[in-house]
Amino acid sequence: MENSVLVIVTVCCSVFALASTATSLPISSYDEAFSDLFGDNNLQVLKDGNSVHLSLDQTTGSGFVSHDIYLHGFFSASIKLPAYYTAGVVVAFYMSNGDMYEKNHDEIDFEFLGNIKGKDWKIQTNIYGNGSTNLGREERYSLWFDPSHDFHHYTILWTQDHIIFYVDNVAIREIKRTESLGGGFPSKPMTLYATIWDASEWATNGGKYKVNYKYAPYVAEFTNFVLHGCSLNPIELVPSQCDHETTLDNIIPMDKVKMESFRKKHMKYSYCEDKIRYKTPPAECVVNPKKPNRLQHHGKRHMNRESM
Repeated sequence: MENSVLVIVTVCCSVFALASTATSLPISSYDEAFSDLFGDNNLQVLKDGNSVHLSLDQTTGSGFVSHDIYLHGFFSASIKLPAYYTAGVVVAFYMSNGDMYEKNHDEIDFEFLGNIKGKDWKIQTNIYGNGSTNLGREERYSLWFDPSHDFHHYTILWTQDHIIFYVDNVAIREIKRTESLGGGFPSKPMTLYATIWDASEWATNGGKYKVNYKYAPYVAEFTNFVLHGCSLNPIELVPSQCDHETTLDNIIPMDKVKMESFRKKHMKYSYCEDKIRYKTPPAECVVNPKKPNRLQHHGKRHMNRESM
């Protein structure tokens, strides 16, 4: 398979081999997949019905949320980020169940951290499991492109035993469910969200650079939504549209090499190497003591999105 990312996803009695792109999976329109979350006029659905603009200005940010609740699946969107000076602005594409499990919620996060014009954009991935918010498992990376110039594809694959983050079908992070990770692996049903909000306190250089509203509105564009997972009955939280767990065949060796190459070149921060936050690395971390100590600096942790 050309540029293959071999993933076997078994959902709703069908098997899909996802290679290179998710073109074999149906694209969902906004109305059939999502509801407005907040933002009023700062959320605009385009005439094609498949594209959404989320804006941040002095009055509010904006966001949307999936109709369905999912236990595992393949979730992706093409996203174009705001351009020019975007310090303090965070665009997020993530899964969460914070509305259902206030004290022990799970999350799987893509967060796009605003930047100063001329600097590289940073993206952050993170997971929480069972309310483990006191232990942030953040990683930050630069990108090999400017995500404000065009649309790029971002994907979360969540199964019973793996979470894989993809950027343009390149795996950038794999999280395996292990005994050492304990309850930190997201395991409860979640919904899919997208938001834009003011995170001046932490997002850019640890909060050194704030949102400057003279550049507002900041507009993030979303399209090509794929939500392919095991959707649950929202009352009883039992499967309503699938008969099988989502399963994953491990990343093939060629793509494992690509992932490691990306991480070596583009990773800017890893919680596993943050000796300021964690005197002893979390149990699931494997740290090479001979590795250059370049991934420690993190700045302030991110805020709860409820304060957006």
